[in-house]
Amino acid sequence: MKLSVLMPVYNEHATLAEIVRRVQAVPVDKEIIIVDNCSTDGTREVLQAMLEQGMASPAEDTVSPLRICFQTQNQGKGSSVRRALELARGEFVIVQDADLEYDPQDYQKLLAAAAKGRGSGAVFGTRLMPGSTARRDQPRTSFFYGRVGLTVVFRLLYGSPLSDVATCYKLMRRELAQQLQLRGNGFDLDFEIAAKLAKLSRQGVRIREVPVSYHPRTELEGKKIRALHDGWRAALTLLKYRFVN
Repeated sequence: MKLSVLMPVYNEHATLAEIVRRVQAVPVDKEIIIVDNCSTDGTREVLQAMLEQGMASPAEDTVSPLRICFQTQNQGKGSSVRRALELARGEFVIVQDADLEYDPQDYQKLLAAAAKGRGSGAVFGTRLMPGSTARRDQPRTSFFYGRVGLTVVFRLLYGSPLSDVATCYKLMRRELAQQLQLRGNGFDLDFEIAAKLAKLSRQGVRIREVPVSYHPRTELEGKKIRALHDGWRAALTLLKYRFVN
C-alpha cells in the first residue's frame, strides 16, 4: 500500500461524494480512511449508505481500499486525523479535508518529491510559494494574511524557510507520523505536526515543499476555520511546541 489518505469529516454533506470520487480517481496505490466526527447535516447517513451498499467497509476491515469510522464524541478535526492514523497501513500518509479546496491529483507531485528525498522527511503542499498560481489567485482576506502571518511566526521560532505552515497537505511516511505522538484535537494539529517535524531537523528530517492547487471556500460556503479564534490557537501551538515535546 503506497498511500493512506486520512479524511476527517464533519458536516460535509454537500461535497463528500465528490471529494471521495476525486481521491479514488488519483492513479496511485492507496486506501481512504474516512472518520466522521459526529456530523449532523446528513453526512453520517451518506456514509452509512455507502457501507450498506458495499461501496465501503467498516474501519476494522483491513483489506478494503475505502474504510469508514464513526466517532462517538465530537472532539475536533485533530482527533479524527489521529484516529485515522491509527488505522492507516500505507507507506505514506496525507490528510485530505472533505471539502473541495485542494486537488487530490497533487498527491502525485508530493509523492514524486518524497521519492527524490528518499522519504527521509516530509513534503508539504504549499499555497504560498512566491510566484505560484495558488498564491496569486487567493483573495486577500483575513484567512490569507493569517496564513502568511503564522508562517512568519513559524520561521522565527524554528528557523525554517517554510512558505506555508498551515497547509492541509503534509505528506509523511507513516512511521514518521506515528513517531510524532500527536496530541492535538482541533485545527491546531496541523501546526503541531509542522513544529515537531522542524524539531527533528537535527536527526535528518527535512521538510520539502511543492506548489499545489488551492480553491478556498468562504464561511458562507461552509469553511469551519475562524481566522481570529483558530489563528490565535495556532500561534500558541507553535510557541508551545518550540519548548516542549
